[in-house]
Amino acid sequence: MNIRDLARNNVLALKPYQSARRLTHSGNIWLNANEFPIAPDYKLRYKKIHRYPMCQPQEIINKYAYYAGVRSDQILVSRGADESIELLMKVFCNPGKDVIVFCPPTYGMYKTTAEILGINYRIIPKNKNWQLDLVSIKSQLNNVKLIYICNPNNPTGNIIHLNSLKKLLNIIQNRALLITDEAYIDFCPDASLVRWLSMYPHLVILRTLSKAFALAGIRCGFTLANPEIIKLLEKVIAPYPLPIPVIDIAEQALAPINIRYTKNRIAIINTNRDILITGLKKCSCVQKVFTSSANYVLVRFNPKYQVFNALLNQGIVLRDQNDQLGLINCLRITVGTFNECNRVVSILKKLRVSSST
Repeated sequence: MNIRDLARNNVLALKPYQSARRLTHSGNIWLNANEFPIAPDYKLRYKKIHRYPMCQPQEIINKYAYYAGVRSDQILVSRGADESIELLMKVFCNPGKDVIVFCPPTYGMYKTTAEILGINYRIIPKNKNWQLDLVSIKSQLNNVKLIYICNPNNPTGNIIHLNSLKKLLNIIQNRALLITDEAYIDFCPDASLVRWLSMYPHLVILRTLSKAFALAGIRCGFTLANPEIIKLLEKVIAPYPLPIPVIDIAEQALAPINIRYTKNRIAIINTNRDILITGLKKCSCVQKVFTSSANYVLVRFNPKYQVFNALLNQGIVLRDQNDQLGLINCLRITVGTFNECNRVVSILKKLRVSSST
């Protein structure tokens, strides 16, 4: 029996998303997954792990609603923002008929999720400044149900102009939903669209505790939207999406004292990012350092320096973006500790073009 004969054709053809932990690079300084470099210190409190958890833990929802400035009925909690990406397609898209739109270079899970679910997608590249091509989007809206925009954009780090997002919301009114992926918005809160939720019922915002809250390992994310959308998502979410230890830690992270720690964490990362950018600009192997409003920096290197391998040989793992549209010779560097940032810059300053290149 050939098991592959039973599998769906789209899964057989699927190229899986290459998360940082799927890649086999080894090292001791991990700057490839946009994680916070130091683990927070939380202790597990709940002992009743023989009971199923609540599907939508109300304390987490209430606390995050207060943090985000929305009502509790505007929030769904899920296994990271990645689950929300999938749930939205399950609710709003008919496989083989409806279309999602995303605008590369951007986060790869929009495409991968659509391919897994058999949903058509339309790729509309950003313009040369990595802003939205509204003319092209407007001309290609037939059968479009969802438009995914990452803001700040991953991996480029830039903020999408608020005026463009407002124009897009007006263009797609009564036609489609705009999904703004704000995984990194805690590093630049003024760019959030959360204040627009009451004005635009077709706006959906994705959030996470993975980045600024330093909790990538617990996989806890949020969908912010009007209550009607939230109720639809609740119909298709898994019965018990969050394990009890995740609920426990998320509740602690959203307590006022730990929110203060998170804001301090954000300030440290933003300072380290500026230090890293300043240092990178002094390295001969660097062709361009792009402006970032997130906890990572995109850099275009001279390929002759073989920067990725040179740093990997020193135990430092970066994220190669060479396969992304328009990002040839680019690497994404997560902002680490002060010492990690200085270590990267110190090595890069010493790099010389090898005789074999």
